[in-house]
Amino acid sequence: MLRTRVEPETLRQEWLTIPTSDTDFSCVAQFDGEIVGMGFLDLVDGMGQPGMPQRTQGVMGYMLEPDFAGRGFGTDLARGLLSAAFDRLHLRRVMASCNADNMASVRVLEKAGMRREQHGIQDSWHAELGWVDGYEYALLDHEWRNNHP
Repeated sequence: MLRTRVEPETLRQEWLTIPTSDTDFSCVAQFDGEIVGMGFLDLVDGMGQPGMPQRTQGVMGYMLEPDFAGRGFGTDLARGLLSAAFDRLHLRRVMASCNADNMASVRVLEKAGMRREQHGIQDSWHAELGWVDGYEYALLDHEWRNNHP
């Protein structure tokens, strides 16, 4: 998602590896048979001392076709990724990041139930804007269960 250009064949090859991956649970979002977005969910290890359980966290992201922005698809996609993470994969924690000036993504993450944990000052490089601020969001499994019994 941080790339500014992707060769179609390279992207196709990457997506073909997902069904056999132990850590990549990416998906596409469809509406009326048309692909409106892509969701990303990668299993990762959290921080901790030796002996810590592995692959208990997820990092999620999403992107939408611009014509479908502002219609709730991003929030639905984020909630679907969180449901997969907690209800099916039984992860302990899921994280997501966005540029601080991307108010649409801020709304999506907050409507999906995630909480902002960090405001990074000039922590991300943007090809057109230079160094920009970023937000990091997270949600724990018990927080998800409390809102989705």
